Amino acid sequence: MATLNEWIAGSRPRTLPVAVAPVAAGTGSAYTLHHANLGYALLALMVALLLQIGVNFANDYSDGIRGTDDARVGPVRLVGQGLATPGSVKAAAFGCFFAAALFGLALVALSSTFWLLIFGVFAIIAAWKYTGGKNPYGYLGLGEVFVFVFFGLMATAGTTYTQAGRTDVATWAAAVGVGAIACAILVANNLRDIPGDIVSGKRTLAVRLGDNNTRVLYVALLVLALAMVVVAAVAHPWAGIAALGLVVAVRPTLVVIRKAQGRDLIPVLAGTGMTILAYGVLFGLGLYLSYRTA
Repeated sequence: MATLNEWIAGSRPRTLPVAVAPVAAGTGSAYTLHHANLGYALLALMVALLLQIGVNFANDYSDGIRGTDDARVGPVRLVGQGLATPGSVKAAAFGCFFAAALFGLALVALSSTFWLLIFGVFAIIAAWKYTGGKNPYGYLGLGEVFVFVFFGLMATAGTTYTQAGRTDVATWAAAVGVGAIACAILVANNLRDIPGDIVSGKRTLAVRLGDNNTRVLYVALLVLALAMVVVAAVAHPWAGIAALGLVVAVRPTLVVIRKAQGRDLIPVLAGTGMTILAYGVLFGLGLYLSYRTA
């Protein structure tokens, strides 16, 4: 039976910045549109956090029962390491999805954006189907696409829209930038796991691209995030401070470029996670300052 600390570790708390960043950036964008609502922002944050934890448990369950976690390095795997039963981990995943749905329902009801419910349904399905079901898209090299859409575009622009009722170029620049760094986290994770994934038949994008091209992709995603800061800064100059968040990415980028393998790539995940947090918060702060100084 897993201990509380093992359950917490199994939820992979280092991935939670992926949930915080889009809400911070999206709320900053809502300020520039003169309709920010911190209550709605809190609801959006709860949805994002619960979905992230839910997908972490879902991945633990699905990879664990398939045996693809048996020889992996990295965070605690509750099922793969025999710390918890598959059924209990699956229940934890669906419990998080259910709670996220409740917070999401409250958000769309209060903001009168009921049509967004369809995106919420797709988000939960995507969270489960990443490694769950008969044909998980994470095993087909499509994980980065869904991360970009749901944890970048949808989470950021959705946060803005539920508060302001509209979006603008800066909103989408922030969404693309956050999505790019979220993808970089997954790319780094899959780069580390290439040897084990090849053995288990898991055809992630990293496996398909190969080691060298995956490292190039990691760097390219961070460059894209920087470009989006420039796009937003054209309309809202203070948004330029988001570039400071990418300074955090210098060290993990050097580790990737220097061909680190296996466990040596674990700090890259933590560093990229801190990057998306700094980037999202600073993007939101920059947009807020633009609103305050307009």
